Amino acid sequence: MENQRMIGFDLARAYAIFGMYIVNFNFCFGSIWQSNDPLARFLNLFTGNSTSIFIILAGMGVSFMANKKGDNEANKAKLKSIILKRSWFLLALGLLLYPWWQGDILHFYGSYMHIAAFVLFVPKRYYLAIAVAVIVVYHALLFIIPVETSWNLSNYSYTDFWTPIGFLRNTLYNGWNSVFPWVAYFLLGMYLGKLNWQDKTLIKKVFLIGLGTFTGFEGIRFYAVKAQLSPPIMQYIMSEYFPPFLPFMVLTASFAFMVIAICMFIGNTFSDNNLVKTLVKTGQMTLSHYVIHLTLGMIVLQQLTHKQYTGFAQNEMPVAPIYILMYALSWFILSILFSNIWRKYVKNGPLEWLMRKFSG
Repeated sequence: MENQRMIGFDLARAYAIFGMYIVNFNFCFGSIWQSNDPLARFLNLFTGNSTSIFIILAGMGVSFMANKKGDNEANKAKLKSIILKRSWFLLALGLLLYPWWQGDILHFYGSYMHIAAFVLFVPKRYYLAIAVAVIVVYHALLFIIPVETSWNLSNYSYTDFWTPIGFLRNTLYNGWNSVFPWVAYFLLGMYLGKLNWQDKTLIKKVFLIGLGTFTGFEGIRFYAVKAQLSPPIMQYIMSEYFPPFLPFMVLTASFAFMVIAICMFIGNTFSDNNLVKTLVKTGQMTLSHYVIHLTLGMIVLQQLTHKQYTGFAQNEMPVAPIYILMYALSWFILSILFSNIWRKYVKNGPLEWLMRKFSG
């Protein structure tokens, strides 16, 4: 039963990394701007949704680790130490990657894990309470610090990241995935990780909550467009990814509920399926795949398109959406092959192995 739960979890991680391939390749070589091309709009749907799933699953993973440790105080202390060390590892890895890829999520991910280490064993209802508080604080900060501070919105570069104040502002408030409010996704994941995912009724309930909430908020957006509400209200309701206003967060979290519930159902029902087993190995190496696609994947795409990689939004003629989609799909297939070959000889992915060595 434990293995079935993890199968569904790793399936969701495989989906999330594929979505991030689309988002990041499209950001650097395609077009993230509004387009009349239906396929371009389809690719842009992955923006936000894939990242939120990735973060929620990270929170679930931390809770799964805690669930295995029981109530022994020595084990709790050991787990807290492991999570803290992993948070430092991810922070360092993300900062090393940042000069190449300013959209890095790993240093934020490390920040979330650092916070998680200190609330890991509180009753799970507090995860939701803290998540709500984080979102409220973020919205309050919007009235104090202009959210576009230090941003060059023509190419989405951040001007003073490497200064103390710039680093703190970016990490805590107005970075791509800043602690306020993105850690709320991580805390939501920690809550989900405490639930009994072998319970078919729970899976159905999570899916229906996601579907109902997603449909409701999409209905609000549809009404806003039809009613031609004032520009500030429209900006708040229709905002995508940056800044991450409440409607965006609710929509992406509810979409994540549906995806995770579906993957958990598949894991519980088709755990012996060969395709499922193949995808699971990919999901177990998402850290390695994340770094590889942002380095080698970008270099290969640069060579294929004869366009310069900058790590910023594309300012040349964008690559056609069908090309981006096919490249992301091809890279995902290569990731599957690599994962399954690698796992024949080594238990963990290369960066996963290194992180475990560092954290103990």
